[in-house]
Amino acid sequence: MTERRYPIGIQTFSEIIREGYVYVDKTDLVWHLAHYAKYIFLSRPRRFGKSLLTTTLESYFRGEKELFEGLKIMPLEQEWAQYPVLHLDLSGAKHMPSDKIREELNNILAPYEKVYGENPRETTPGMRLGG
Repeated sequence: MTERRYPIGIQTFSEIIREGYVYVDKTDLVWHLAHYAKYIFLSRPRRFGKSLLTTTLESYFRGEKELFEGLKIMPLEQEWAQYPVLHLDLSGAKHMPSDKIREELNNILAPYEKVYGENPRETTPGMRLGG
């Protein structure tokens, strides 16, 4: 009998798959969200899988097909197109005053601008995200 390893404290889809942890396959739902949902608001209690879902979506939109081999999404997805993905983790900003949150957003956006380009006229985080 194979030992089952549970991903205690692991919230990243790619790590769970690559390291062979137990994964409850709901990737068919990810495909349906990506193809039929216009807006998604994740309102779940703490420790309820929001991070795992967002990293699964991240891997899917990056076109990391190899991570999904053998999962329910494989017969559904035909194209495996790659899209730019911005992963904004604001968990460190939850106790910051609003002026510091703006600074935190600016720090988070800087590496993405190196990859996707920047416009010096876009000065606020909202303008930078729009660009």
